[in-house]
Amino acid sequence: MAEDEPSYIDYEAFLDPDFSPASFANSLVLATNNATDTPLDLSTPLSRVLFDLQEIDTHIHNVTTKSALPLLTHTRDQTAAAERILKETEQQISSVTKGYERLEQEVLRKWENADEARVAAENSLATVRLARAVARCLALGRQLEGQLAEVTGRNGTATAATQGLDNAGSPIPGREDYRALERAASTIVNLRRMFSATAAGEEGYGLDRVRVIRTLRGELVIPAENMIKARAQQTINRFSMSSIAAGSHSQAGYRQARDARARLVSAVITLYILSPVPKSLSSPAEFNPELLLSTLQGYMHTAIVTSLNSLSRSLSMLPSLERTLNELSGRCQDIFALEAILSNLRPPAHPLLPVLGPSTNNGSMQDRASEITSKNNLLQPLLNALDTSSLPSYFWRSLASSLAPRVQEILNRGGVSARTLRSNRDRLKRDIRECVLRGSHLPAATSVTEKRTGAEAGNWEREAAVMVGSVMNALDR
Repeated sequence: MAEDEPSYIDYEAFLDPDFSPASFANSLVLATNNATDTPLDLSTPLSRVLFDLQEIDTHIHNVTTKSALPLLTHTRDQTAAAERILKETEQQISSVTKGYERLEQEVLRKWENADEARVAAENSLATVRLARAVARCLALGRQLEGQLAEVTGRNGTATAATQGLDNAGSPIPGREDYRALERAASTIVNLRRMFSATAAGEEGYGLDRVRVIRTLRGELVIPAENMIKARAQQTINRFSMSSIAAGSHSQAGYRQARDARARLVSAVITLYILSPVPKSLSSPAEFNPELLLSTLQGYMHTAIVTSLNSLSRSLSMLPSLERTLNELSGRCQDIFALEAILSNLRPPAHPLLPVLGPSTNNGSMQDRASEITSKNNLLQPLLNALDTSSLPSYFWRSLASSLAPRVQEILNRGGVSARTLRSNRDRLKRDIRECVLRGSHLPAATSVTEKRTGAEAGNWEREAAVMVGSVMNALDR
């Protein structure tokens, strides 16, 4: 059948993308049958479909027969082109394969060897760093052992540094090295810094996995820190200047006062160094030595409670009042001496405190300067913690606020003690006032070692009136 011959077959319907065989069959059945007939004649549409199929098959056969030579020629050309492309591709693949093999031999193998060397070098460097950190910890541990021997007096040897020398260069027997506590505290803080710097890249990375370091920390550092801390706290709790009979013409008294001051300063600096430093601290001026402040606050609390108990007992037994008031004035003089020493003592260098960087303008330099000078001594943090401007004033006012209920309790019990208190009103008023004024001065031993302070020359009549009022107000009711 020629291509230009007309055909009764609707090829466009069959080639339509939306062609539906079911719809085509339905239309064919309806075209050859009456829709009202009950039995449908399917042989006629079936014959039509079979005839159409035979016609299409014949048409395909004629077309392929006529176009066989062009199809074969086209197929041959396509095959030849594919073979040429395959040949060129194989050559390129072979070239790429040889290049990769040469690259693998010259680069990849060397890179693998270099990477192995790099890993070995990193492991060696980590080992060296860990060994150095362990060696530093052990050296600090040996140093700490020697310093503990100086603190406990078990070193067995007396040197000029530990005993001191007189003017002739001879050793002074029995001279204590008060700064041994400070040196031991600095060593402990350095060890603490090593133990805490265990993050990747830090100096102490991996120390927590070394057994000897764990042993060093558990059996030496922690017990040593507890011992040094306890000794410093004990020194502060036992501090007293009023009991030293010192004066400008008493060489022994001056030496005792100097030793007492040296012991206190060493203990204060030791507790300042051992105080924990928060990780979030951004400026040294923000640092509050909690360990030192808690110890000093404990000293003040003990002085107040002891004085309160002694004075309460003496008010019940007036014959012992004079001795108790002398003890109170001496205890307040010790507090005055403590205030004078702390006011002249600047914060020491702390190994763990951050260092202020250089400022970029004058404004920030002034801010940093004011920030540093606001805590230029170790007294100011204690005053801030107690919310007071003077330690003796805090002592007398705290004692007075707690004494009034005790006096009222004595009066409520009645009896001889209450009658004695009421009959000795004038004496009580005079003695308590003299006690406050006598206690609000530096002891004689301190006056030769500390500068006079403005607080000493101040007016203490207000504190005297508060103390007298704590007793007299209860008696007047």
